[in-house]
Amino acid sequence: MLDKNGIAKRIAREVKNGYYVNLGIGIPTLVANFVREDIQVEFQSENGVLGMGPFPFEGEEDADVINAGKQTITALAGASFFDSATSFNMIRGQHVDLTILGAMEVAENGDIANWKIPGKMVKGMGGAMDLVASAENIIVAMMHTNKAGKSKLLKRCTLPLTGVGCVKKIVSNLAVIEVTSEGFKLLERAPGVTVDQIREATEGALIVEGEIPEMKL
Repeated sequence: MLDKNGIAKRIAREVKNGYYVNLGIGIPTLVANFVREDIQVEFQSENGVLGMGPFPFEGEEDADVINAGKQTITALAGASFFDSATSFNMIRGQHVDLTILGAMEVAENGDIANWKIPGKMVKGMGGAMDLVASAENIIVAMMHTNKAGKSKLLKRCTLPLTGVGCVKKIVSNLAVIEVTSEGFKLLERAPGVTVDQIREATEGALIVEGEIPEMKL
């Protein structure tokens, strides 16, 4: 079973040389810490940053250099800063190759709910709406179940949707799953996790074909 860093490390393997990548709030922000050093990647944040690096070491933070989640970040050589309008032009113009988001729920058809729990005060869904509407490749980083042990990979989302039919792949603490027209297709198991455990934790249709390999980190 993976922790948050393990999820981020596995997703980092999906990042290819030359990609422009947007990282959502939460687990996705950790991905920048695990990208291979031999490839060139540009991380974009909707608050107006292109060229984000890993999180700063303690004592080296600059309170004026932050991501969309207001976390302090580092900027790589050649990084640029600009207004939100320019940032969203990049997103809406489909110039981002990969978007990595967190989620509260994902449905077997690729719907995602990641911004609101009814009854709880929120400021809004932020840039997630634009990201899911514009991105061609969306990977979700999430825990497979909630704190009560109930599945977050569902037949249909129960929370207000952020986007419809947009998620391509999920990396959870239990598995790597591809979203297909027939449901969730199991690709890899987390270390020490069995297919039966994944099946039990997945409410939506789970497709298991052949021997499922343990994921490499």
